[in-house]
Amino acid sequence: MKLRLKYLVEDVDRHGNVRCYVRVKGRPKIRIREAPGTEGFMTAYQAALAGQRLEPRLARLTRRGSFRHLSQLYYASSEFKALDAATQLWRRRVLDDMARKHGEKPVAMMELRHVRKIRDENDATPAAANKRLKALRALFSWGVEAEEVEHDPTQGVRFIKYATVGHHSWTIEEVQQFEAAHAVGTRPRLAMSLLLYTACRREDAVRLGPQHVRNARLKYTQAKNEHRNPVQMDIPLHDDLAAVIAATPSGHMTFLVTKQGKPFAPAGFGNWFRDQCDQAGLPHCSAHGLRKAAAARLAERGATAHEIMAITGHQTLEEVERYTRAAQKSKLADSAMEKLKG
Repeated sequence: MKLRLKYLVEDVDRHGNVRCYVRVKGRPKIRIREAPGTEGFMTAYQAALAGQRLEPRLARLTRRGSFRHLSQLYYASSEFKALDAATQLWRRRVLDDMARKHGEKPVAMMELRHVRKIRDENDATPAAANKRLKALRALFSWGVEAEEVEHDPTQGVRFIKYATVGHHSWTIEEVQQFEAAHAVGTRPRLAMSLLLYTACRREDAVRLGPQHVRNARLKYTQAKNEHRNPVQMDIPLHDDLAAVIAATPSGHMTFLVTKQGKPFAPAGFGNWFRDQCDQAGLPHCSAHGLRKAAAARLAERGATAHEIMAITGHQTLEEVERYTRAAQKSKLADSAMEKLKG
């Protein structure tokens, strides 16, 4: 009997053998080599829906109820597909990394102590350990709601606390040093100006173009969570940024393009911009550091947390208030020191 599954197609080779493929519009077709109707076939089918080619041996080893099987179901879910591309990428990478060691273990037997152990396999790098826990929480949260698992073993497992200074926030002197190395009219100067005067993330910087400028304002939807909880941005176009844009015509739908005239991928742009920082003698500076610098500069000039959020697009006060608290602390210190002079 012919299988009737979405995106599943069949053809017959010259020897009369039936070959099955998953063909999703806009993606290369993926062949399923397992026997139709078997558990391995369905595992490979679910993986193909998620855009993965599962080796036949791995498909046979993947059993229903295993960690790898749950991960494959999650990748094929509408919830996972609704995530932005960057989130999908890191979450799949982290879960697949865990599946190399724990893929065949039954999730029904997983307990809180197992989750801690898996998290702590990366305790030498706390950020990576916490990323593991974050991915596991998302996986089991979906699994419980989808009734693929009966309990969430990540509940009660905490993130590892650690001190971090994060990305370096550019100083005014560093901005001036970059400007001295990259004149108005160059792509590096345009990139720096976009990041500094919009406080946008790199995934937004590579998508901004002339179509987003209307009535001397920049209007766009942030890339982060745009399919789940979109944030609409509407900010004034700074005069300095307008001048740099006018001096650096691209002739494309995006202000920033590669040497080949194509739009940047966010990761590729980050690497390219880091090279431009190196050329300016600023190896410790990065694209994200300009976002922090813009927020900090607004705070230093007396902007409230809500005013900063209107520029940066942050959706909670917690992160933005760090900038305002730092600015207020500095002003209070100046005021206190003035009192000592008397």
